[in-house]
Amino acid sequence: MKIKIDLNFPPELKDDPLICELCKKFDIILNILEASFSTDVGWALLVIEGEEADVNKSLQYLKDSGVEIKEAQTLS
Repeated sequence: MKIKIDLNFPPELKDDPLICELCKKFDIILNILEASFSTDVGWALLVIEGEEADVNKSLQYLKDSGVEIKEAQTLS
């Protein structure tokens, strides 16, 4: 499974290494297409690829951490 996701990070999470933790916690391949973080907020556009269960667990991990998933598009 391969998906493209658009994420918003609230101010309290902008310094947390959540994107790095995705690859360590779940068996996925992650590609950062674009990202920007300021002193207030952050956003990222990622492509995540892996087994469907691992991709779904990584999305749930982001949601549980407080990251807003604005859009998720299945690529294959």
